[in-house]
Amino acid sequence: MTSTQPVTRLIRSPWTETFRLLASTVQNDLLLVSPFVKTRSTEQVLSQIQKRGIDKQVRVRLLTNLRPESALNGSMDLEALLELSRCLPKFELTHLPSLHAKVYVADKSLAVVTSANLTEPGITGNLEYGVAFTDDNLVREIRRDFENYSLLGAKILPDDIESLAHETAELKQAFKEAERSIRAQARRAFKEKLDAAHTQLLKHRAKGTTTHAILSDTILFLLAKGPLRTIELHPMIQQLQPDICDDSIDRVIDGVHFGKRWKHYVRNAQQFLKRTGRVYYDGDRWHLTQRV
Repeated sequence: MTSTQPVTRLIRSPWTETFRLLASTVQNDLLLVSPFVKTRSTEQVLSQIQKRGIDKQVRVRLLTNLRPESALNGSMDLEALLELSRCLPKFELTHLPSLHAKVYVADKSLAVVTSANLTEPGITGNLEYGVAFTDDNLVREIRRDFENYSLLGAKILPDDIESLAHETAELKQAFKEAERSIRAQARRAFKEKLDAAHTQLLKHRAKGTTTHAILSDTILFLLAKGPLRTIELHPMIQQLQPDICDDSIDRVIDGVHFGKRWKHYVRNAQQFLKRTGRVYYDGDRWHLTQRV
């Protein structure tokens, strides 16, 4: 990939060299998108950045899914996120509850779209497949898509990462105790810790925002891809915001509504966007206005 001409090429397993290239050539902005993250892979990123002495200036953004179950089953190392936040002053972490994509972008020069998570098996062991792009326009478009997507998530501050790591450590301990015993008390303790971990994440979702704002942003994000009927919008919104649109619960955390009434709040958001001229309804589908 040394040619000056734009290149699109297939990435087959193992893609260790391309992964190293991402971290060793980035100058200003490294975007990492992966639902699963492990320490050995983040250490490779950190090592390449520190080796070149740009750890104080490079912006590293990680989009991931911080669901407690991932930390519990070993597919997510919260300690890796803590280390990145401690070593990189410009590190930014975003929690996206519906994230499944795996995308890696170095500045505006290289983007990789792949099936591989930010884990050692994903980079060196599993049978993965992807595509690498060096065309400026494509790299810029990929970056823009995921920067826009990140606006639908929750920013997690360094102190909050540490709090989540502590909560997860307690959760793991409760799980071990539950595994060792079939007593109902142990199972209840585990469930309480799991519920507490989920509630903490919901509190981060509620911080500094409202149900209305979250759903309005989500509607605009979806309509940017083309006009949609309300009946088409509903499942897409629920897929992007599963915690907000959880049909099994009905609760309010810091003013943000989670649960069964989500369609009511979607309708309110649609009408608000219509009144403010950001969307319009043609009697069948919802559209973005030209100035959005």
